[in-house]
Amino acid sequence: MEDNIVKLNSKVSTPAANRVSQGAAKPIWFTSLDINDADEPFLPPVHQEAFRQWINETSETTFIQTGGFSLFSVNGDQIDDTPIPMDLELDIVACEKMLKQAQQQAVMSKSAAQIECDFMQAVAVPIFRREEKKLLAIFTYVGPLDTGMGAAAVEASALHYRSCFYRTFEGLFAHDLILQHDRSEKEAKRRDALFLSARRLYNGIDVASVLTEMLYSLEQLYPNAEIHLFLSQDHLNGDPRVKPLLLKSTEHDIVSKAFMENTEMTEKDNHDCIRIAVPMAGKQAVYGVLCMMIDLERWDESNMPAFVMLADTAGSAFENAKLYEQSNLLINELRLINELTKRLNQSLRLKEIYQFAASELLTIFNADYCCMLSLTKTKDKFVVMSSNYPPFDNDSFSIDFGFCGLIHRTKEPLIISDYWNTRVVTSRLMDDTGSRSLIAVPILVNGEMQGVILLTHRAANFFSYENYKLLQVMSTHIGLAVTNASLLSEVRRMVITDNLTGLHARHYLNEQIQSKQKRDTFGSLILVDIDHFKDINDTYGHLVGDQILIQVSKIISAAIRTGDIAARWGGEEIAIYLPNIHKEHAKRVAERIREKVEEDTNPVVTVSCGVSEWTMESEKISVETLFYHADMALYDAKNNGRNRVAIG
Repeated sequence: MEDNIVKLNSKVSTPAANRVSQGAAKPIWFTSLDINDADEPFLPPVHQEAFRQWINETSETTFIQTGGFSLFSVNGDQIDDTPIPMDLELDIVACEKMLKQAQQQAVMSKSAAQIECDFMQAVAVPIFRREEKKLLAIFTYVGPLDTGMGAAAVEASALHYRSCFYRTFEGLFAHDLILQHDRSEKEAKRRDALFLSARRLYNGIDVASVLTEMLYSLEQLYPNAEIHLFLSQDHLNGDPRVKPLLLKSTEHDIVSKAFMENTEMTEKDNHDCIRIAVPMAGKQAVYGVLCMMIDLERWDESNMPAFVMLADTAGSAFENAKLYEQSNLLINELRLINELTKRLNQSLRLKEIYQFAASELLTIFNADYCCMLSLTKTKDKFVVMSSNYPPFDNDSFSIDFGFCGLIHRTKEPLIISDYWNTRVVTSRLMDDTGSRSLIAVPILVNGEMQGVILLTHRAANFFSYENYKLLQVMSTHIGLAVTNASLLSEVRRMVITDNLTGLHARHYLNEQIQSKQKRDTFGSLILVDIDHFKDINDTYGHLVGDQILIQVSKIISAAIRTGDIAARWGGEEIAIYLPNIHKEHAKRVAERIREKVEEDTNPVVTVSCGVSEWTMESEKISVETLFYHADMALYDAKNNGRNRVAIG
């Protein structure tokens, strides 16, 4: 019964509570507290409790045993459930009729009414409110006439009951005020907790601290709840309550529905629990869904605004932290790109650029393996320019093979989270190194593919999308550095190369001989001159003459070592420097060249050769002296019939 009264009071107290709050400063407000018409529908439980109190307080008196006391509403409905005592041997039907008549007279006269019949009597006493003097209830008595219980005694009992009623009524208000005070204190504490939580959330400058603080705050506010955070971001902080958001069917999954519709969702299960899903959103996007499961008896709908506010605050703080992290990441990426570009441009040697770039990429991305490949000029192969996997050194691959082939076809970068489970193509690098994660990008310059960069790691899901984007940017700068080095190399080659024959230029040969004479102890020079070259030009034309020069140059290039230097000396003369070779050996090389020229040229031509040598013991060591002696030997070969070799 008491529980019912407390529940009732939350409805009853509204009109009177307003008057109480207005006069709350008065120390005697209970004495003037009264009900109004709006309270009438909710009064029966109060009457029942007050009547029970009255019976308890009068149970030891003798007059309570003389008849039956009841309480009726203004409409004549009995409020209490007290029957007329059967041991009084009264006519129940007659008593009820008399009570009804007495009630009617009491209401009409607004005073006590007494009805007598034979040996019975019925008394009805109207009970009025404190201030408005409106009818509150009707207090009745029915019993024998000879008990001495008259209208005055019943009136006194009615006044006693009236005091019980207002005491109960006032007690309910007091209890309600205590509950309101408790709720206010609880709400104030919750507001303080939310304020502190919001402040700590906004103080968090990284995503991990924001998520940790949010989960901690929810633990404090809802200690009996099961809480999970479903994130659409690729952020994992090790907390098992933070899970990836998987967009299932929005029709049945409130988490997905809350995310898609950006609104809070609730559902009840079959275990007296309620599941609440609230989107964690910022100004730019929805980043996840905060989900809580709690027993229904522990949940109040009044908690929802606080829960939503915390989710909104966490969403804004998460967004700020994410933007802060992204700005730091961008600054760091720009620093890395600037540093990489600066250091790449410090070297103009192609091999050094590839090696340095591979070393830096391994460090920046914390990769296990890096392989940088260059597309050949004929565009039919990828050649490994740098790799920290030794078996791949100087290896080459078809343009259709593996991930290089895939990138060559699409010219698009790619990221592989787990090669073992998603084998798009077969890759030697991935298979041989046991790698599972991969990011690969083309090296493009002006839309033309120059090569491919492959970064791998043995762990699955190792590289992030940020890594993927950063490598694309870096590949552009690496491509520019490679192009610059290639262009410089080509310029150098053109400077030191004769355009017609493909042999070195005369000045380059001079520089190399001077350099080697400072380090070596001896060397030889061969001067080759095509016999009767003027007659060939006059007979066949200069185009054929040029072809003869090219044929002879190719024969010479094939006949000498890698370290030997052949250069077009001028006109139809070609000079060959052989470092660390004595003139006897040089003569044999010259003879081999002479024989091959006579055998393989078309039209057939012959050459004359002059050979000279320098040693540390020579009287004068210089390029001019070396060429002078070779030229004198060539002059002798010409004068002695041509198509021969002479030593100077």
